[in-house]
Amino acid sequence: MTILIDNRSGAPIYEQIFEQIRRQIFSGELAEGAALPSIRNLAKDLRISVITTKRAYEELESAGYIYTLPGKGSFIAARNEQLLREEWLRELEGHLLSVRELARRCGLSKAELMELYDTLEDQI
Repeated sequence: MTILIDNRSGAPIYEQIFEQIRRQIFSGELAEGAALPSIRNLAKDLRISVITTKRAYEELESAGYIYTLPGKGSFIAARNEQLLREEWLRELEGHLLSVRELARRCGLSKAELMELYDTLEDQI
């Protein structure tokens, strides 16, 4: 598991940890049942507060991405297909907003954009 903290980012450190672990879960880098580093070890490795790491793990657990067994540690939860689908839909919506904006800048109508999509779909 790789986590990189960007001190120049406007995002709080716990959110950076949350987001990076979440992305690694969805990409399959972190498999169901895989153990996460202990809160103390991760804090030490990242040179951050244990409180910050604890908050990131708490957020991950409350969102259903991980579960914690007292005395054993934190582990990657089973992939919730509904949660995964929602995540992909959110990502797709972001891409579609970018496509819509680019199409506007190019002066493409919705019909022309759909025609372009259909052409690309036919090539696959």
